[in-house]
Amino acid sequence: MNITPLSEWLTIKQKPLIISGPCSAESEQQMLNTAMGLSDIGQVTIFRAGIWKPRTRPDLFRGVGEKGLKWLQQIKDTTGLKTAVEVATPYHVEKCLKASVDVLWIGARTVVNPFAVEEISNAFKGVGIPVMVKNPVVPDIKTWIGALERVHKAGVEKLIAIHRGFYYYKKSIYRNSPMWEIPIELKRLHPHLPVLCDPSHICGKKELLFEVSQKAMDLEMDGLMIESHINPEQAMTDAAQQITPVELKNLLKRLVIRQKSGNIDFEDKLEAFRSEIDKLDAELLEILSRRMDIVKEIAAYKKTNKITILQLKRWSNIITDRVESGITKGINKDFLLKLLQIIHKETIDIQSKIINPKNP
Repeated sequence: MNITPLSEWLTIKQKPLIISGPCSAESEQQMLNTAMGLSDIGQVTIFRAGIWKPRTRPDLFRGVGEKGLKWLQQIKDTTGLKTAVEVATPYHVEKCLKASVDVLWIGARTVVNPFAVEEISNAFKGVGIPVMVKNPVVPDIKTWIGALERVHKAGVEKLIAIHRGFYYYKKSIYRNSPMWEIPIELKRLHPHLPVLCDPSHICGKKELLFEVSQKAMDLEMDGLMIESHINPEQAMTDAAQQITPVELKNLLKRLVIRQKSGNIDFEDKLEAFRSEIDKLDAELLEILSRRMDIVKEIAAYKKTNKITILQLKRWSNIITDRVESGITKGINKDFLLKLLQIIHKETIDIQSKIINPKNP
C-alpha cells in the first residue's frame, strides 16, 4: 500500500500523536469544556467524539447524531484542534464531509463486515480525507488488513491503523485482550503504515491506561487514542475507561518515549546479542526437525502395531514434566503450555497423515 507519512499531512504538536475526547458527544457544554481542557495540555492534536454510537441493544444511548457535528465545528474554531468522528455508513461520511470533519475512522464492529467497509470506502473516493481503521473485534489480522486495503483502493493514502484490542473468551484484566503480536505483525507486513494504540478500549478501566500506553510506546507505535471526558463519572457511555483532561496530562507526563536506536557502542553490543539469538534459533530449528523425524518413526511403528495416535497418559506426563523443568529454568508457565500445545498439535497432525493417509 502506498501510504502518505503522517509528517506530510499532519502537524503533530508533540510526538507521539495524541488523539483524545469523549466516548460520546452528549451536550454542547460537555464537548466544549472537554475540548478546552485538552487544548490546554498542548500535546493533543486531534479531538475525537462519538456522534453515532453502535450499541448492542436498541434502548441504550446511541449518540446525539448530526447536531454533534455543529459542536465539533465550534470546537475546531475555538481551540484549533482537528476533529475525528467514527462513521459506519456512507450517510455518516457525507454528513461529516459537509461539516468539515478532519479525520474519519471505521470502528471495530464495522470492520468485521466487508460489505459495510466496501460501501463506506466508496464514499471516500475522490475526497482525500484521512481515514483510521480500527482492528476488528475478533483477532483476525486478515480481516483488519482487508479493511485497510478496501479503504486504500478507494484512493485513501492518508491511512492509519488503530489497535484497540480483541475479544477473547478467557477471563482477563482487560476489556479487550491486547494481543500485541497482531499489531506487531501488521507493522512488519506494512512498515510504512502508521499504527496507533487505543488503550481505553483495551483496558476498559482507567487504572490500566498508563501501563498499556507505555507498552504501546515501547513497541514503537505512532500514537495513542485515549478517551477523555470533563466529568467521566457522569458519562453516558464507557464511564469507567474515560479520564479527565487533567488526568490525561499527568499520564502523558509519565510516559517514557524511548529512542529507536542508540550510539555505535550500543548498536555493536545489540548486534552481538542478536547474533547469539540467531545461532540459538538455528539450534532450536535443528532440534525441532529431529524431534519431528522421531515422531514420524513413532507413527509408522504405531501403524504397524495398530496403536491409537493419542496416548493421554503420555501427553499428561509430558505436560507435567516439561512445565516443571521449564519453570526451574525461568521460563514462563503460560508460554510453555502454549508452546507444548502447538508442538503436540503438529505431532498429532503428522501421525494422522501417516496412519490414515487417505483422510484429509
